[in-house]
Amino acid sequence: MSVTAPVGVFVATSTPPERIPVLAAAAERLGYGEVWVAEDYFCYGGFTGAALALGATERVQVGLGIVASVARHPAVTAMEIATLARAHPGRFLPGIGHGVPFWTDQMGLTAESPLSALTECVTGVQRLLAGETLDEQGKQFSFHSVTATHPVEDPVPILTGVLGPKSLQLSGRIADGTVMSVLAGTTYLEKALGHIRSGMAESGRTEHLVPTFALFSIAKDGAQARKAVRPALAGYLAAVGPHNPLTGACGYNDQLAELLREPDTLADNLPDEWIDTLAVAGDPDEVTARVAALRAAGATSVVLSPVNADTALDELELAASTVLPRLS
Repeated sequence: MSVTAPVGVFVATSTPPERIPVLAAAAERLGYGEVWVAEDYFCYGGFTGAALALGATERVQVGLGIVASVARHPAVTAMEIATLARAHPGRFLPGIGHGVPFWTDQMGLTAESPLSALTECVTGVQRLLAGETLDEQGKQFSFHSVTATHPVEDPVPILTGVLGPKSLQLSGRIADGTVMSVLAGTTYLEKALGHIRSGMAESGRTEHLVPTFALFSIAKDGAQARKAVRPALAGYLAAVGPHNPLTGACGYNDQLAELLREPDTLADNLPDEWIDTLAVAGDPDEVTARVAALRAAGATSVVLSPVNADTALDELELAASTVLPRLS
């Protein structure tokens, strides 16, 4: 099958590193257009994970969504990006974000000004990849005559992974794309794109990638798939809490706060509507409709994150045969 479908596959960070090439190759064989890895601390490494996926494939784009801006100096991040971009021209989509505060706190790396840190990281990486020599002092990072030995001839898209209005506007202004969270429903996506486009207008940018992650389960019995996605969805909702822009865009935060009073029953008590709006789960018709809705809301690709590792390949095969042909 040709790789044309605007649908990708996310390799969860719980995946043993040695399984990444197998899953990436399978995704390409099945016709998915993208493979995404991540850097959730302290699981597999993001750049090495991307290298494994790139090495196991020939045509798909491989995204990294995302690394924390403060986890490496931008010069080191640029070095890693340049290495993979030169070895696999046109196929690497690196993403940089603020970083999850819990993890950056564990490492003593949380930035005093996350917006400044992200700005300095993204723009520093872009300039180094273009062959500039940097010699400047920022709020977060210093550069003393830093030059990339192996710059990249063709521009590499640099994406961010951010949530809030100011960060989204910044992404539109300085980045080539924004990686959307697995909880990004269509309502949030549309609102987020408003902030992104505002930033794009400030800098004169006209194109912006919006890969949108989604918790995923598919079965011929749609009820089975919808049931399967509940524990993972509940886990993410518990992690983000009731004061977040993702569920806030849907008007769910007050109800989420109530449900979180009894976290042990959260998965069972999630309203059915939330499965529809916050996940891609159901029978092939329902999954097709959900992917189409996210694309209509502005997603440039929908990245499926299987919630059940044991059945992931079978479900991806089912989606490849029943969903992808209707989306190519």
